[in-house]
Amino acid sequence: MEEPHPMMKLVDLHNKECNTIEVEINIPYGKIAGKWFGPRDIKPILCLHGWLDNCGTFDRLIPLLPKELSFLAIDFPGHGHSCRIPDGMAYHQIDRVMVIQYVMNEYGWDRVALMGHSMGASVAFTYAGLFPEKVELVIGLDNFRPVRYSPGRFLKYAGSMAVKILQVNSDERRNSEPPLYTYEEMVEALHKGSYQSVSRENCPYLLQRNIAKSKKYPEKYYFNYARMLKYDQIPGWTDEATVTLLTRIRVPQLVVQATESRDPGSRAAFNTVVKVLSEENPTFVVEHLNGTHHVHLNQPEVVAPVIVDFLRKYWSVGDHGKCNRVTSKL
Repeated sequence: MEEPHPMMKLVDLHNKECNTIEVEINIPYGKIAGKWFGPRDIKPILCLHGWLDNCGTFDRLIPLLPKELSFLAIDFPGHGHSCRIPDGMAYHQIDRVMVIQYVMNEYGWDRVALMGHSMGASVAFTYAGLFPEKVELVIGLDNFRPVRYSPGRFLKYAGSMAVKILQVNSDERRNSEPPLYTYEEMVEALHKGSYQSVSRENCPYLLQRNIAKSKKYPEKYYFNYARMLKYDQIPGWTDEATVTLLTRIRVPQLVVQATESRDPGSRAAFNTVVKVLSEENPTFVVEHLNGTHHVHLNQPEVVAPVIVDFLRKYWSVGDHGKCNRVTSKL
């Protein structure tokens, strides 16, 4: 059996030192993979990653959070070690919202605390707005709003994506491998593909679950996320609908906004929503921190104190109870 790349060994060692275990969660069309940090008998905060990332995005942040708490970081379908959706189907944002409910059903939770980055934050806040009675608190890392489109832009986007989805389905039926790279080239591809948001030295934490060895050329790798993810079918929310959704959330909320974020929405729209939510909910907090969109991965020591203060104020094991002890899938 061929040895894994040295950087992959280092990430494995990091996970062992952080006492994480791999878990699997049943969903109707397969399994969700994830990593459990902390005590196995404490109900965890559910952690949701960004688009084309995976649960490794939290590898450096969670170990800096309170040791008496538990965290469950999962891979969304199509990402990391989780299953893909059935052939011929497309990925939809609402399906990710339902993943939260699948996890809750698996462990028998009535309510959940959520922490998400980017797309994962959007999913977390969308779930909290749709099911406010089921959420205990929400933390958003460099996002908190659903994706917004004007009607014209959405119609153009949806049509072009439908054509591309058909093409990807055809390619995958032929079982063709995506472009191949050396490990070092993978690091560079991720760094540049994220617009330098993920520093080169921290790329291995995401690559650990995002790449696979080529069967034809064992010294090379390819990105193993579902190619269909690049053509997500995302419903476009209007700004008015976004505000209506988010004002339904009455639990404590923390938004960590990075100063170097490539925010797809306008700053004015962001400020408008923040103003409304701040007036509606005294426990809605926004913190601006220096860093890129992946500041939580690159500089967890900057982000962790803000989250720790928030959790110390609004979350404790005594208030939120135990859960059945979780064991590794291995």
